[in-house]
Amino acid sequence: MAEIFWWVIFPYITLTIMLFGSIYRFAFRQLTWVAPSTEFFEKRWLRIGSPLFHYGLLFAFIGHVMGMVIPAGFYRSLGVTDHMYHVLAIWAGGAAGLMVVVGAVILLIRKMTYNRVRVHATFADYFSVISLIIVAGIGVYMTLIYNTTVVAYEYRDTIGPWFRSLFVFRPQYQLMGAVPFIFQVHVVTAFALFASIPFTRLIHFYSLPLHYLGRAPQQYRSRSAYKSKGL
Repeated sequence: MAEIFWWVIFPYITLTIMLFGSIYRFAFRQLTWVAPSTEFFEKRWLRIGSPLFHYGLLFAFIGHVMGMVIPAGFYRSLGVTDHMYHVLAIWAGGAAGLMVVVGAVILLIRKMTYNRVRVHATFADYFSVISLIIVAGIGVYMTLIYNTTVVAYEYRDTIGPWFRSLFVFRPQYQLMGAVPFIFQVHVVTAFALFASIPFTRLIHFYSLPLHYLGRAPQQYRSRSAYKSKGL
């Protein structure tokens, strides 16, 4: 019964909350869809933490699509051996995860230590950043420590097929029974994070603001400077 709850009922509950909550927010609270900039209040640490976090999140998302959505047989048919895939996953996935964790930690410290940033931060802001640190931190541990010191676990033969089976409404929950516990925790916390998306600033993930990653920094000038020059 526990397996059915965690690997069938719980994922569908979280995905349903994410879907309908996002639709509701877009329909009735569209002005809150974007994440407002706090660059005006503090720039130095934002310039370090924000690119690390956003680029890391983008790379991690691509990596998860490659590992969870694309079957392992596809890579094998291209001549990509399991060893080659795991080496790439460890180096690239580990780097992406570290970027997310380091960037998120910097942004969290920034929210807590700079008064002008802290007064504009909400509980949802702290919740989303801390949750991402937990989920990404577990992922980094799995990738860089568990896979290199315990065993290079082939999640593409268990978690991947289970994940894909959810979307054809034939959940193969039995596949998750033999998955290592740390991987199970990562999956559960990730789905819980999905459910929080409609209630936090993570909602702007849907907008895929790729232009933000390469845009020029916003420039702010003090009005007093103009007055002193007689402008």
